[in-house]
Amino acid sequence: MIPGKQYTSDDFLRIGWRRKWLILIPFLISSVGTYMVVKRLPNRYRSQTMILVVPQRVPDTYVRATVTAPTAERLRSINEQILSRIRLERVIQEYDLYPKERKKMAMEDVVEKMRDDIAVETVKIDSFSVSYTCDDARVAKRVTERLASMFIDENTRDRVGLADGTSQFLESQLEDARLRLIAHEKKLEEYRQRYAGELPSQLEMNLQTVQNAELQMQSIGDSINRDRDRKLLQERLLADLQVPDAAPSPTAAATPGTSTIDQLETARTTLADLELRLKPQHPDVLRARRNVEELERKATDEALHRRAPAQTSPPRLTAAEAAQRNRVRELQHEVENLDQQIAEKQARQREIAATIATYQRRIAAVPTHESELTELMRDYDTLQKSYTSLLTRREESKTAADLERRQIGEQFKVLDPAREPEKPTSPNRVQLDLIGAVLGLVLGLGITVLLEYLDTSLKTEDDVVQALMLPVLALIPLMETPADKRRVKKRRVLVFSCVAAGVALISAAAAWKLNVISWMR
Repeated sequence: MIPGKQYTSDDFLRIGWRRKWLILIPFLISSVGTYMVVKRLPNRYRSQTMILVVPQRVPDTYVRATVTAPTAERLRSINEQILSRIRLERVIQEYDLYPKERKKMAMEDVVEKMRDDIAVETVKIDSFSVSYTCDDARVAKRVTERLASMFIDENTRDRVGLADGTSQFLESQLEDARLRLIAHEKKLEEYRQRYAGELPSQLEMNLQTVQNAELQMQSIGDSINRDRDRKLLQERLLADLQVPDAAPSPTAAATPGTSTIDQLETARTTLADLELRLKPQHPDVLRARRNVEELERKATDEALHRRAPAQTSPPRLTAAEAAQRNRVRELQHEVENLDQQIAEKQARQREIAATIATYQRRIAAVPTHESELTELMRDYDTLQKSYTSLLTRREESKTAADLERRQIGEQFKVLDPAREPEKPTSPNRVQLDLIGAVLGLVLGLGITVLLEYLDTSLKTEDDVVQALMLPVLALIPLMETPADKRRVKKRRVLVFSCVAAGVALISAAAAWKLNVISWMR
């Protein structure tokens, strides 16, 4: 290249004409070589099928599917399972694929080659395609159909397996929740039995019982008071009958309650009041009871002393005296009955008082047991809700698994079945021939540009003026000797040989690469 020279289109044309053989020879060699290599490449056929993802036919509001993974994710998982070595080895042996490769290569490499020939592409959200490429159009169709059926069967097995696995998992979780619920129910039962009567749910009943007992206690107290009043009346009548001639003195009438009977009645009233407020073993109660017993003995002795003169000299009784004596006996018997009734009612009062104390103790223990029972019931409610939720999910899972087994759920369906291809999909011979011709042309132009870059000779007057800035006085024609001509001829032959060798090497490398690509497919 001449420094500072500006090349024009005429210069490029002259260079092209001068170097025409360097451009044409690589172009022709590369084109012919590519054509011969491509012509020998085997035809490869591709069969394709379209598979549609059919959604579940039963609405989700009735049966909720247990397999909720996106179609693309499940398709990726199924694709990995189908393209496993075991599955592909079975297909290779079933259709006798790659017989030459199996003789020269290991089975792992043959399986890898078949993986490269299989293509799974997602066309839309609800559809995808499965294709297979090989040297035989009929085998390509059969293998594609086999792959499609494997996808459909694997999807069904996968969904049924996931549904059954979900159902079994929920079954185990449900059994565990049931055992925990039973254990907690037993704990609650033991707690209720241990603190029976002191539970918060029994508070209202305990209060009602205490209220009823207090009313009953009051009623019995009123009844005892009435019995005591009646007894007092009977004792007074008895005393009047036993001393018929004694007239009541003004002093006795003015100072009531000074007799033994009045003192006994007062002592009994005091004892009854103490028994209502204190325990039976209290010292005051015991002292009052001994006082009542002493007064009762004293009253009995006085009655005996009053009857003693009459017994010493028993006169003949008149009808009035006999009636009076019978009346005395009746009054004494009635007094004894009243004493017995009062004693029974007082015993009943003590029982009711003990009952009231028991229920009051239960009422006092309710707050403590309420907090404990609240904690137990909170855990029980949580376990019960968990058990109910798991039971509902287990039933839904069973229904979903039955739906999958009957193939009513989401499934794969062949939308466009595989067909036997009528023309090969590879190699694209026209495209490969054009690539080879372009490569040869680019090689020739590259060699020409390299030679022109290395050539610094001046060939025209303009080259002298632009390079040396000197005027041209005369032109001397080139006179070549026979030796120069031979040297130039040898150089041209050497250049053409190098170009041909380079083109041949490039063509051979391209052919080898195409053969490798075709073999890998």
